[in-house]
Amino acid sequence: MKQQKPLSLHYKELESLVNQRLVFLDGAMGTMIQRYKLTEEDYRGELFKDHHKDLKGNNDLLSLTRPDIIKEIHRQYYDAGSDIVETNTFSATSIGQKDYDLPSVAYDLNVASAKIAKEVANDIMLKDSKRKCFVAGSLGPTNVTASLSPDVNDPGYRAVTFDQLVDAYYEQTKGLIDGGVDLLIVETIFDTLNAKACLFAIEKFFDQHHERLPVMISVTITDASGRTLSGQTIAAFWHSVRHAKPFSVGINCALGAKEMRPYIEELSQIADCYISCYPNAGLPNPLSDTGYDELPQDTAEFLTDFAESKFINLVGGCCGTTPDHIQAIYNHLKN
Repeated sequence: MKQQKPLSLHYKELESLVNQRLVFLDGAMGTMIQRYKLTEEDYRGELFKDHHKDLKGNNDLLSLTRPDIIKEIHRQYYDAGSDIVETNTFSATSIGQKDYDLPSVAYDLNVASAKIAKEVANDIMLKDSKRKCFVAGSLGPTNVTASLSPDVNDPGYRAVTFDQLVDAYYEQTKGLIDGGVDLLIVETIFDTLNAKACLFAIEKFFDQHHERLPVMISVTITDASGRTLSGQTIAAFWHSVRHAKPFSVGINCALGAKEMRPYIEELSQIADCYISCYPNAGLPNPLSDTGYDELPQDTAEFLTDFAESKFINLVGGCCGTTPDHIQAIYNHLKN
């Protein structure tokens, strides 16, 4: 029988905290980066000054070229009440970076991003000994899908294989843990097969090393059908990932809290682990400054209902949310 790896100290600390009160996540990284009105030069820095492709929009790259901005954003979220901030690594896999012809920098991006967030967390805790600040390594869904064909004329075609996803996610996991993250979050899952490749890679890493970190899993329900992009209901999704024994499972992105309510309620009734929820600031509005209309007070009130209904253990915000949203959520839900 395979021997189970010991749980990390961070696992026990986070579990202790979540058993005492709601735990607060951060808000959107991309929304905050947009506020800085960065140029192509910001993304290139000195490291990629002569790169042959445009790099603007490759937000993960800023951990190497503008770490000052990423630090500032992390600090604002901690100051707003976040217990956990996520690394700036949503697309930091060799697969995600292929669009920019930079797959070779994926490992370095993850190490640098983890170190940046950890530096801010340690600084906050140094100044306030009562606080415990965690860093979650963000593993995004990639820009390809293992379940669906991108070619309508060839339904059997796949742009990526399961093994390619495992290799990319293993490298990302190694980079994040080498950089010092306290936990991992497999997030914005629209294709569960991609997520299973990610979970397999994480498990493979844990098997080869001395301890297990907490792993959060967060799925995206894409519309009012209540299904993921690859067609699963929330119940089907849970039953296909529960074997990973996650620290928490939850829902993020695509919907605002109001639209998310029936799905988070269902998940809270069937899952045998902690529940997380970090919705968008309502539904998208391209005419808004942030791309979303929901005010901090509105998001906080919707999530207060979730807390009072005992649906959630960990709470934060996704696209369109800012430190103001997290501050409002924290003020409403801290007790």
